[in-house]
Amino acid sequence: MYCQDCGEKLTLRFCEGEGLVPFCNRCNGFKFPPFSCAVSMTVINRTQDKVLLAKHNGDEDFVLFAGYVKKGESAEKAIPREIKEELSLSTVKLRYLSSRYHDPRNVLMLGFVVMVENGDYVLQPSELKDAKWCTFDEAKQLIRKGSTAEYFLHLALSELKRKPL
Repeated sequence: MYCQDCGEKLTLRFCEGEGLVPFCNRCNGFKFPPFSCAVSMTVINRTQDKVLLAKHNGDEDFVLFAGYVKKGESAEKAIPREIKEELSLSTVKLRYLSSRYHDPRNVLMLGFVVMVENGDYVLQPSELKDAKWCTFDEAKQLIRKGSTAEYFLHLALSELKRKPL
């Protein structure tokens, strides 16, 4: 591990209340490992009875829409940007649900349920190869099993039953 500020090789040093943490002798400071933040979006229609699932290039499973939060951007700003980029649709409403660390990509995922305008979507071909509107039951069957997407889908559907968007 190397310091993200100066490039010096880091050593592990005890930090009160934190345990062993990477330390930079040149900067004379602890360097907590950085990780990215992304949004996971359970995209629903206005009548709140369909979910839009995505299939990414090089992948055979359906998942939820997701995207990284850019530097200086809030999650609430990232969502309409990602929806517009990936689907050419506008976001109508959104609600934060929960967060979950996604180890395979070292990213903190922020789960949202997102209502989009009615209309035809246009897929971003550089990222997506397919998308499909599904009933809630169909979505539960199609979503990649054991995935972070499945976790957020079930959470969103439970929340929508309890309190519609």
